Amino acid sequence: MSSTEKAYSVAILGATGLVGRTMLQVLDERDFPVRKVLPLASAKSCGKEIEFRGETYLTEVPSHEVFSKADIALFSAGAAASRQWAPVAAEAGAVVIDNSSAFRMDPEVPLVVPEVNPEAIFGAGGRPKGIIANPNCSTIQMVVVLKPLHDRYRIRRVVVSTYQSVTGKGKAGRDALEGELAGKIPESFVHAHQIAFNAVPHIDVFQENGYTKEEMKMVNETRKIMCDESLSVSPTTVRIPVYGGHGESLNIEFEDDFKIEEVRELLAGAPGIIVQDDPSSNLYPMPLTSYKKDEVFVGRIRRDFWHPKTLNMWIVADNLRKGAATNTVQIAEKLIGIL
Repeated sequence: MSSTEKAYSVAILGATGLVGRTMLQVLDERDFPVRKVLPLASAKSCGKEIEFRGETYLTEVPSHEVFSKADIALFSAGAAASRQWAPVAAEAGAVVIDNSSAFRMDPEVPLVVPEVNPEAIFGAGGRPKGIIANPNCSTIQMVVVLKPLHDRYRIRRVVVSTYQSVTGKGKAGRDALEGELAGKIPESFVHAHQIAFNAVPHIDVFQENGYTKEEMKMVNETRKIMCDESLSVSPTTVRIPVYGGHGESLNIEFEDDFKIEEVRELLAGAPGIIVQDDPSSNLYPMPLTSYKKDEVFVGRIRRDFWHPKTLNMWIVADNLRKGAATNTVQIAEKLIGIL
């Protein structure tokens, strides 16, 4: 941070959780101009120590008074806490960037992935909205890849199958896998069934239409972010026993024809994407590839055998970083110099 750059007071609701702690790491790594951190947590976590840039902060419970001291408030404490406190924080003068599902489909709240629709952050007069929503982790990495392809070829339909890390369930999801691997079988499973040595096609609750809530998030959020209600998304979401990194298999049908080499060039030149696509050298993305990285990794790029205007590919991103904390901080970076 330069000596002339304005610094900001940043509140973090859910500062003791996996995503909250990752937000602090990302703020530091990306040299975000922080004047002061205001770590917030539930009453049971109140008073816990949080370290940031050599300073020790004690967590507090959220309140209007605390939020009145913040310029930006990063939320990652679940939808119930967001519904309770985001309007309070916004009324107190902070710009809230919310990582929960509470406001994603609210027509008055922008749903933002900076590589895709950064303009949505700002309302009339170029000022940011009081609440900005961070999309679901599985949606974020997909739309980063879809955006340059949609601009060039126009997407008709996407069939997506996800292979999602246990950390998508936070610390509880990670601890459940570790416990099961150690032979501790719980009375009730965090992931609906045993996750060790297994794959569970059940993320969030099932809806009346047979899809899970996680799957419907991918449908509805993608359309909102891409500003295209005609876009068809057909998802199946699966939890697998890895610690970090969501994988997604994409089958993308276009209106226009494409050349594979042009697709690779488009993706390689797009922000936030790293192409790793050389099967002859066993080069393709894996969860370990993306672990603690901020980019979306793309590989296994190939034309569908039976539908010439359809493309197959495999993408991976760290769900705690690009799928949550990094995307949140990237939105905050768009506010630098404006607040």
